[in-house]
Amino acid sequence: MKLKNPLLVVTDIGKSVEFYRNVLGLDVILDFGANKTLSGGLCLQTLETYKDFIGTDRITFGANNAEIYFEEDDFDGFAEKLKQLEIEYVHPVIEHSWGQRAVRFYDPDHHIIEVGENMEMVCRRFLENGMTPQQAAEHMDVPLQYVIDSMKDQD
Repeated sequence: MKLKNPLLVVTDIGKSVEFYRNVLGLDVILDFGANKTLSGGLCLQTLETYKDFIGTDRITFGANNAEIYFEEDDFDGFAEKLKQLEIEYVHPVIEHSWGQRAVRFYDPDHHIIEVGENMEMVCRRFLENGMTPQQAAEHMDVPLQYVIDSMKDQD
């Protein structure tokens, strides 16, 4: 068994493609009309065809029970970019107890999108601000080796 792709049902595939391109930088890599695969493996499926696939009209949007998760190296730059766009936020930028910053917002069909700061960047930020590798590992609740490996990737 192999997981292939997450699939989101959308009411307007053109609007959704534009959203994912403009906000997250994803491009269409496969176009089957009613189904499009975006870079990174996210698939979009039209509501009309999906109803036929599953044999029901009972499809709910905005349930707030799942999300699509992305990580960003330049989190500050991404957060600034969002301010320039018309985005409906689930919440503004927050910092979790382990130090990772994240923002959650809705796509046009109220699917939750989370963009988190790349965890290696969190390590680097802590180290650049004077934490020792041991302190960073304890704060982030990760193994010390994870922090050490993050430092190696800086080269």
